[in-house]
Amino acid sequence: MDYLPTLWFILIAVLWGGYLFLEGFDLGVGMLMKTFAKNEKQRRVLLNTVGPVWDGNEVWLITAGAATFAAFPYWYASLFSALYVPLTLVLVALIFRAVAFEYRGKAHTHAVRKAWDWAIFLGSFVAAFGVGAMLALSTTGLPLNANGDRVGGPFAWFNIYAVLGGLAVVAFCLIHALAFLGLKTDGDIRTRAARLVARWLPVALLPMAAWAVAVVLLNHSMAAVAPLGLAVCALLFAWFQASKNHEGLVFIGLGIFLLAGVAAIFTAAYPNVLPSTIDAAFNLTVSNASSTPYTLRLMSIVAAFGLPMVLAYQAWTYWVFRKRVTEVHIPEAHTVTSIV
Repeated sequence: MDYLPTLWFILIAVLWGGYLFLEGFDLGVGMLMKTFAKNEKQRRVLLNTVGPVWDGNEVWLITAGAATFAAFPYWYASLFSALYVPLTLVLVALIFRAVAFEYRGKAHTHAVRKAWDWAIFLGSFVAAFGVGAMLALSTTGLPLNANGDRVGGPFAWFNIYAVLGGLAVVAFCLIHALAFLGLKTDGDIRTRAARLVARWLPVALLPMAAWAVAVVLLNHSMAAVAPLGLAVCALLFAWFQASKNHEGLVFIGLGIFLLAGVAAIFTAAYPNVLPSTIDAAFNLTVSNASSTPYTLRLMSIVAAFGLPMVLAYQAWTYWVFRKRVTEVHIPEAHTVTSIV
């Protein structure tokens, strides 16, 4: 079944798009803990907006990595070995971020809470930048030899595309989080978030647009022009709606921009899953990097049942926790004293 490698390439692109859309706003909220919230109550409001959903959003990252491992083992092996250093930092950042979410509320002093705030901020920033750099390098290339091994030292991957991809995801997460806060909060946070979205939206989306354009130009892909054009239209739509303070439409516009941009990037990269910057003959493609037809067929059967269940569960979760969170809902902090 020759179509199965292409099908799984598309599914992996969908998984990464879903991860960036869902995890994007909660990574952004994590970064806004130190750059946007004015006081302790506002920081707790921000945490409560993503508290019920952040761990479910990370499932998309695990699923995208697992799907790559199972469907394209050579892609997974070359990518993760070449990017061992940055991806280890991403893993550590996600661990610190998760621990901080759970333990911040148990802190007894301002200094300890402040330390957990920094853990959330830095964990969110490093994770967003690292994932963006990895995806950018997956679509623009790494110095790989004929065996798929990295040529050069542990930082041979570091180039302008890695920085562009990292900045693209960080900037998108921040503006996406502000749009999300406009839907999930009220009062001062909502007002300031709407004002920042209207002012900074086109600037924040510029790095991701530049990344998409660069991949399309590098691969001379005419097929990617249509989704790229849709992404530009979505950017303009979101910016216009932000000026009218239509929060729901802004969020939808940002989502369309992201998904269309991801579609343009992966369409332009196809059939390469990991290009080599040394020689095009060393490129990993959907054909030479994929698993056996039996493996892909079995994965397709499992995904046909599993993916709808995951989507239904996450949709239900967001519906249950759809109400706005305000500072009025946040009780005063209390101190727990131990009994000696």
